[in-house]
Amino acid sequence: MITLVVMGLLGAVVLVALILTLGEANRQRDRALQAQAHSYDVMILARTVSGTIARSEASLGRYVISGKGQQALGQIYFDQWRLAGTQLGRLERLTRATGEQSARVAQLRNAYMRRGEELSLTALSTTYGKNSQALARYYASRSSPTLTAIDRTLDEIISGERALLDARTADAMRTVDRSSRIAGVLAIFGVLIVLGALVLGWFTLQAVGERALARAEADAERERAEELSAAVTQATDELRVQEAKLRQVQKMEAVGQLTGGIAHDFNNMLAVVLGGLELAKRSVAVDPAAVTRHLDNATDGANRAAALTRRLLAFSREESLKPEAIAAAQLVSGMSELLDRTLGDAITVVTRDDARGWQVRADRVQLENAVLNLAVNARDAMNGRGRLVIATGTATLAEHQVDQCSAGEYVTLAVADDGAGMTPDVVERVYEPFFTTKEAGKGTGLGLSQIFALVRQLLGAITIDTAPGRGTTVTLYLPRDTAADGTGRTAVVDIAPPEPAAAGLRVLVVEDDPRVLTATLGALEELGHHGIGCDAPERAAGLLAAHDDIDLIISDVLMPGQTGPEMIASLGPQYPHIAVLFVTGFAGEANASEFGAHQLLRKPFTLVGLERAIGRAMAEDRPAPPQQIAAE
Repeated sequence: MITLVVMGLLGAVVLVALILTLGEANRQRDRALQAQAHSYDVMILARTVSGTIARSEASLGRYVISGKGQQALGQIYFDQWRLAGTQLGRLERLTRATGEQSARVAQLRNAYMRRGEELSLTALSTTYGKNSQALARYYASRSSPTLTAIDRTLDEIISGERALLDARTADAMRTVDRSSRIAGVLAIFGVLIVLGALVLGWFTLQAVGERALARAEADAERERAEELSAAVTQATDELRVQEAKLRQVQKMEAVGQLTGGIAHDFNNMLAVVLGGLELAKRSVAVDPAAVTRHLDNATDGANRAAALTRRLLAFSREESLKPEAIAAAQLVSGMSELLDRTLGDAITVVTRDDARGWQVRADRVQLENAVLNLAVNARDAMNGRGRLVIATGTATLAEHQVDQCSAGEYVTLAVADDGAGMTPDVVERVYEPFFTTKEAGKGTGLGLSQIFALVRQLLGAITIDTAPGRGTTVTLYLPRDTAADGTGRTAVVDIAPPEPAAAGLRVLVVEDDPRVLTATLGALEELGHHGIGCDAPERAAGLLAAHDDIDLIISDVLMPGQTGPEMIASLGPQYPHIAVLFVTGFAGEANASEFGAHQLLRKPFTLVGLERAIGRAMAEDRPAPPQQIAAE
């Protein structure tokens, strides 16, 4: 019993000594951490002062270069330089307890004040408009000794603080090591005291505890691994889906840009062809019948090329829409004769109307082209013989119930056939531009791509239900036009062409393509107007100043250096009385709002189209031309 009591007392003494030793080690560690944090603060603040001074001097440089007009840059310089002074004050407070570092900070303060006086002279020279003197002082200050002194002193402060940090860290480590050795000796002594009485129980308890801990850790790691595996699998699946969508979108956008660029150049050529052919047709003098026939054939071919161009532009979303309220059932019924003539007698066309008079707001011509394209595709899928069903209906969709459609009411337009159907790999590619399963020469592969672009532009969706051997049903979901009256009737709008403008107008034609410029000037001369050519938008202001009797400006939209809308925006305040007509075949990135209230004529155009566009432009309301006051 005495031995057990003695061993217990010794164990208590060892435990108290161990607690005191560990407490001292923790206090030494905390002091070392505080010293480290203090040193890091000093080094970070020194770097911050250097960066603030650099930003202040950079702002001063921009202020000197820009001149007196950019006062904001001078304010930035001043604010940054004052901020550097504030940061320098914080650095002085942090290094106050360290004599050597405090002396270095005092040197830095002196260099900072001298540098501030140098830069102030430069800023004052700029403020008072002495730009040459300010530039000379600024460049001279770049090699000033004060700048070198600031950089050198900052480096010395950082190096000195790093040395202090190393010394403090080493001292703390020595203290911790000493405490650890003492704690180790005490722990060994305590273990030896209780080892004899508790050896068996200690080993048993430790073995049981380690086994339970290992089992718990193994279970936790297994559950964590399963969760991680499930998360990785889910993320991988989502990534694959997003990659597929991204590839599709990038593919569509890339081809859209390509077709838009092709259409631009193609339209310029067509403008020359159509203009030249029509001028030749009006000027024919020998064998009019034969020449007229050949000219009509050439014009027909050019018009076919123009139609293809319009399809390319519509696919690239550069063909402007002319939206109107349309009853889907009436649109389909109005196309009955066109469908019968196009599809042939071997195709039985059945129409169904369940749309209840709901209307959509879309471009009538493009929507008719979409229905016609779907019908032609269905005819080809049935090898020219079968039953075609065109059905209109209604649908109320939840958010993203169909593709990316928002929640709301939609008009459905479905075209169904009993043809061969499509395999899943074909369905995945049907919206790709130029992809077609038809024989060479029987399809361009732009039909469904154009429909896809139109439906997306209308904020709708398109779905395809098909399988080999059971036909195909293509359904368009178009947002319902809630602004319509719901009766299926729209207001009657007078679309009669305006009266042609009076002959003898003086017209400034701004066009960078010399061939289009020549053709347009010839067309104006044929219409009885006097054209003045301008091959660059930068020359327009000079020509307007030289010709004060110009009535109309005809301008291309996309030109090197400056677009047509940008040119008109810069000239408009000086010449508000001059009418404006934009002519383009490809609007590029120009927004329709940039055209304002001015008329827009699409290339290629005919003489009749040009004449009507000029009439519309001249009929617009605008200020009267300034009165010409004769000098006495």
